[in-house]
Amino acid sequence: MGADRTEADLPASIGRRLRALRARTGRSLASVARELGISASALSQIETGAMQPSVHRLVELVGVLGAPVSAIFDDHAVAASPDPGAAGDLAEPVPGVFVARSGTETTAHLGQGVTYRRLTPVPIPGVEHFESTYPPGASSSADGGLLVHAGYESGRVISGTLTFEFADGEVELGPGESLSFAASRPHRVANRTDRVAVATWLTVVGATAPAE
Repeated sequence: MGADRTEADLPASIGRRLRALRARTGRSLASVARELGISASALSQIETGAMQPSVHRLVELVGVLGAPVSAIFDDHAVAASPDPGAAGDLAEPVPGVFVARSGTETTAHLGQGVTYRRLTPVPIPGVEHFESTYPPGASSSADGGLLVHAGYESGRVISGTLTFEFADGEVELGPGESLSFAASRPHRVANRTDRVAVATWLTVVGATAPAE
């Protein structure tokens, strides 16, 4: 996505890509909404950019569509293969080497002011690498719902403090601290402080927990 795109454009862009992904699967708006447990009207608002999904809802939605979270960031994830000529922020200076220059990253603005930024120039099959920013009081789900998805997840807090909630307990991490867990374990991320918190995430789909 080129630098001329404004932040106001981003929710609509995310919705457009989600709609394109849904169309590619042949799923109707009603069937996807029913599987998510929301109304078709609510899903339509997400697809038009009128509503910003929470982290929880976004991960659920791309999971239903069989797509990675990286699909929301640019058209490369929607296309069959990366096309460096399709966007101004991506170059291929050496064949097969993709480069995204500083200052051209796309940030996804989600519910409660949470933002996600992909840390790889193009999607990498089976790997998700992101930076997330949680404003004071923000969380991955406003209703307290715990998220379950595929893969093995590692998170590292860069600044601020985040609380990681699980069905059987919680862990609070500050700057420089990290954790790893199977993403199939129900979880939720929350910033219970009055300061912005930033973390990086690496999720590997198909990976399993290390042997004890």
